[in-house]
Amino acid sequence: MSSITKRTVDSLKPQSRDYFVWDDELAGFGVRVLPSGKKAYVVQYRAGGRTRRNAFSHVGKMTPDEARKHARELLVQVDKGNDPVAEMAAQRRAPNVAVLCDRFLDDHVAFRCKPTTQREYRRSVDLFIKPRLGTFKVGDVKRADIAELHHQLRDIPYQANRTLGVLSKMFNLAEVWGLRADGSNPCRHIKKYPERKRERYLTEAELARLGSVLDEAERDGSEPKPVITAIRLLILTGARLGEIQTLKWAYVRPDHLALPDSKTGAKRIELSEAAAAVLSQTKRHPNNPYVIAGTLPGQHWTDLQRPWRRIRKRAHLPELRIHDLRHTFASIAVSAGESLPIIGKLLGHNQVQTTARYAHLAPAPVRDAVERVSGSLAEAMGRESGQPRVANDNGPATKAAAPMRP
Repeated sequence: MSSITKRTVDSLKPQSRDYFVWDDELAGFGVRVLPSGKKAYVVQYRAGGRTRRNAFSHVGKMTPDEARKHARELLVQVDKGNDPVAEMAAQRRAPNVAVLCDRFLDDHVAFRCKPTTQREYRRSVDLFIKPRLGTFKVGDVKRADIAELHHQLRDIPYQANRTLGVLSKMFNLAEVWGLRADGSNPCRHIKKYPERKRERYLTEAELARLGSVLDEAERDGSEPKPVITAIRLLILTGARLGEIQTLKWAYVRPDHLALPDSKTGAKRIELSEAAAAVLSQTKRHPNNPYVIAGTLPGQHWTDLQRPWRRIRKRAHLPELRIHDLRHTFASIAVSAGESLPIIGKLLGHNQVQTTARYAHLAPAPVRDAVERVSGSLAEAMGRESGQPRVANDNGPATKAAAPMRP
């Protein structure tokens, strides 16, 4: 043992095998000399009944005093019951965010999420998460890193918020899988950007125009019959596009559709007489189980967007999305005075909050309700004819007598 100084280190010569020189000032601090002539500062200690040794810096990158100071800091951690060398080794072996993304998609999303959700999650991972955070160690990601990524996507707030949601779920699972400490999700307290919900509802005139275009397209054959059938069913049922596009004849009942699976699980869609009539007029194709039969044998119609763009152009509704047909179904139901729970059942919502977005569309039912309630109160007060009641000492108030005719 000798005091490790620059002179001591410079004087060390390589031998046929590596050897150590230990410092007489700080036990556990030394220099390792390799047969190649390379030298490295090392720290050595015992923890958990095992000897730990770590070469933490090449000679020349640190002065002996700097190396001694670093070694002392590590040994202080050992005195506190920690094992810094094992922790550093674990950190080197720790997966990065790209590996976490792959495990998230393969072990969770592929088994727990619907196909459309799987595509959305993979898109966020491939386009936004991996390119910016993929090389970060999972345990090293800080809230500031997530906040910066969220901020970089501020011009597309919807995508920014969806990506934040994917990250939050992914880091929750990282805690479950033991890759991060409990309660350390770096997405916590990051506020989502406001989103402007797009609300488009067809007026009666627009519905009439769209209906006429569908009838014309059916008569002149300018659009495929399955496409026209699909759009009519979307309008008359309020169903989601995927629910009608992949509808099988096996799910069709006399008064409802019994979907074994949907975005919200198994679902019943009620059929009105008009919707049932559309189905009854739809041709069944041999060896094809789908109502909206595609051009390939045994397949459903896969692309409704292109014909829809042509149809809405003919109806002078250039901005109308297919999903707006579902909104229109809900708006008509609200305007007709149907309750939000009933509308939620019709649309297949699992949460009341999802249906509540349509509450503002019901001014007429609310107006009717206030007239009924206020009218009853006015009648009880004797105000139904605009005449005030006159107090009577011998009994309850009565209406003021009408003036006698001459």
